[in-house]
Amino acid sequence: MDLYLIILIAFVAGFAFKQIGLPPMLGYLFSGFVLFKFYGEQIDASMFEVLSNLGITLLLFTIGLKVKIKDLISSPVMVGTAAPMGGIIVIISTLFTLTSTVSAWLLFDLSLEMLALIAFSLSFSSTICIAKIFEEKGELKTRHGKVSLGILVLQDFAAVIFLVFAKGTVPEIWSVGLLLLIPARPIIIEVLDRVGHAELLPLSGFFLALGSYSLFEFCGVKGDLGALLVGMLISSHPKSAELYKSLMNFKDVFLIGFFLSIGFSALPTGETWLLAALLLLMIPVKFVLFYSSLILVGLRARAAFLASLALMNFSEFGLIVLVIAADKAWISDQWIVAMALAISVSFIITSVVFKFAHVMFVKYKPWIVYFERKHTLHQTCINRPDGAEVLVVGMGRVGSASYDSLYPTLGEKVWGIDADSDRIDTHKTLNRSVALADAEDGEFWESVELNKIKLIMLALPNMEDMKNVIVQLKLKNYQGKIAAITQYGDDAIALKNSGADTVFNYQVEVGQGFAMESLNLLNEKS
Repeated sequence: MDLYLIILIAFVAGFAFKQIGLPPMLGYLFSGFVLFKFYGEQIDASMFEVLSNLGITLLLFTIGLKVKIKDLISSPVMVGTAAPMGGIIVIISTLFTLTSTVSAWLLFDLSLEMLALIAFSLSFSSTICIAKIFEEKGELKTRHGKVSLGILVLQDFAAVIFLVFAKGTVPEIWSVGLLLLIPARPIIIEVLDRVGHAELLPLSGFFLALGSYSLFEFCGVKGDLGALLVGMLISSHPKSAELYKSLMNFKDVFLIGFFLSIGFSALPTGETWLLAALLLLMIPVKFVLFYSSLILVGLRARAAFLASLALMNFSEFGLIVLVIAADKAWISDQWIVAMALAISVSFIITSVVFKFAHVMFVKYKPWIVYFERKHTLHQTCINRPDGAEVLVVGMGRVGSASYDSLYPTLGEKVWGIDADSDRIDTHKTLNRSVALADAEDGEFWESVELNKIKLIMLALPNMEDMKNVIVQLKLKNYQGKIAAITQYGDDAIALKNSGADTVFNYQVEVGQGFAMESLNLLNEKS
């Protein structure tokens, strides 16, 4: 089948899903099943596998660029990984054993050990789906984003351990040499400093991601884990953010192959649909287990709620587990098809539900926070912006420049707000008045004296996040002015319709500012 036709079908499906408010990746999932249904014999599925592997490797490398070691050793991440996985295995094994008396399940004739294996495959959450959702919403560096990514990374380590035992292989003796990557970090950093900002930068990302993948595979260790760890190794370097941005579009294009490949698992039958439906009943069970575990270790209810909503889906790793089991004749191929269906539907559920996650929290807040512990690990806002009249929400490059421009005039009356703790620490070293807070958190705005705030400037990278902040401000009856910034004309219209008093297109503003400064040069000469 012509590659152009495959691209056309994927684009049309992704475009159609976007028009109805759903993520394009769900359209790619749908197009994969369509392509397999009507053109399965004409398409070489290995093509999708190559694209999928590239996309997954780049994704894990870019996730590594956003993850810090300290985020992995926190109690919410450790407990939030172990407790739900163990709970899911016990609960699902028990439920499936109890239902084994029903004649429909006797067809599968599974032992308790195999049921535990299937439960283990369901205990993982999808790194690809979750990272893509957080990335699109600009929530990778929020409290719930960091906790979720930390749990996903530890799940990856568990996956490596499983693959070692399941395949009956152990890492090569020379795999200990991988520890040399730590002292080699200065060399990697030196190379990054010298590649510049043009085409060599994304190419260096490909080199590091794919090179680390190949190196780890050569040593008998899961290659994806290598890409993730090398990304983490350089995550603290200032150029990691620029490298991340340079790889974003490449990664997204290659990941289309992953979503298409899921549809090429096999065509479902009535029996596999029934089995998939039973597996999907575990989604609310996963949510409850994650939420209760995170609340137990003292995470705030909002962060626990949002992280649990993201983590309640199933992972593509579940397919790997069941494929290995099928190859060893432990289970039938019907489980693979059922798992592919369950994964696809769980992606849809997560994408749709998380789109309304912040609104759901506000609506059902009394029930959600009921279980919150009296003393949580993180307060709503440790240092409130008391005395502020202007708040800059989002202290990236644009927000920081805005703050610095206002400070000479307003002094301590201007404050910066950001959900990234690392970024806040950096600003504090520069003696900026900043507060660590998620502006989409209604509890934060309840702790602020909004009647004293005259202007709130939204400098967030994601338009949907800014719209959510405006919603929270309206719910708290904020009477001051709201300014926002964007680079697209249609986003500016949407933000104004949501309630922003003014929206600046920074590409236009930069152009106008550049022109005015240049004209000043002419005036100086005259």
